[in-house]
Amino acid sequence: MKKGKIDGNARNAWWAKLTRLLSLLSAISFSIAGAPHADAEKFTSGTEQAALIPTLKTGDYVWKPAASPAGPVVILMSIPEQTLYVYRNGVRIGRSTVSTGKSGHRTPTGVFTILQKSEKHTSSIYKGASMPYMERLTWTGVALHAGNLPGYPASHGCVRLPLDFAQKLYTATEKGTTVVVTDGKTKTGTTSRPGLLFASGPAPTLAPGQFVWTPEKSPEGPVSILFSSADSQAYVYRNGVEIGRAQIGGVDAAFPSGSYAYAALATTLPDGSRQWQALGSASGSPAPDLKALEKRLVIPQSFLVQARAVVSSGTTLIVTDQPVNGTTQSGSNFNILTTSTTSSTHS
Repeated sequence: MKKGKIDGNARNAWWAKLTRLLSLLSAISFSIAGAPHADAEKFTSGTEQAALIPTLKTGDYVWKPAASPAGPVVILMSIPEQTLYVYRNGVRIGRSTVSTGKSGHRTPTGVFTILQKSEKHTSSIYKGASMPYMERLTWTGVALHAGNLPGYPASHGCVRLPLDFAQKLYTATEKGTTVVVTDGKTKTGTTSRPGLLFASGPAPTLAPGQFVWTPEKSPEGPVSILFSSADSQAYVYRNGVEIGRAQIGGVDAAFPSGSYAYAALATTLPDGSRQWQALGSASGSPAPDLKALEKRLVIPQSFLVQARAVVSSGTTLIVTDQPVNGTTQSGSNFNILTTSTTSSTHS
């Protein structure tokens, strides 16, 4: 009888241990099944702040789309500040902390356009890394996307955003949206590398007054216009395809050095000219006044008429002292043509 009691107590203790073990295994199994993807732990969720807050901490962002409900969107990203700014029709509607490329994988500076968008993107380069709300800037692996923000540049060249902000930004952009990446530490005059490849070799030179206009090569898509003082030529691209080129005069030693970008706004003035937002340069320098520049350049009138006709809100104008060749790239519309610039310059 005594032995039976001992055996019974042993069995009870054994069952208690087994029950606890099964309960633990069940909890672990449920945790694994219900847990988010491991990459999700690497994402900074983000903390929304008031519009007028002067300084953002890592992961902070501001999002006020109602400040400008409609119009072309332009994104300006400062590497030194580790901050991204969003403008719609010239009005700032968003601001966020970011993490750009670390040493050896620096995020390229220049003027880009969004080439592709994907809410649930998986990297084909970095072992299947999850890149939610991906907005591609180059076909060589540079994009905006949600990721981890440690408070310093840490990516392989992409621009990481807080997850919540990346989702909001994704809803405001489209393919062709202009993205300007600036680096205040880059000296004026160094090569700017904007987003869409222009040409594989040096551009052929046209005789003074000559121009080429072939819009049928790319009937639709975002337009980019570029003035190169090195080539003394103007180029028009639609959806990344060259549709026009002209020889320009008036380029001299006083022509601005560096590369500068402007975005066409939806606003037009009573005389029919379009307002432009000056976006600064890849070096962070203020953009030169477009009106003064326009007066200096000599552009074939027939080419000017054709180029003006393809300008619309969101068009990006690029003025550069760099030649158009295999190392110089650009994307988005650019036009010096009919315009008044907005007085604001953003860095």
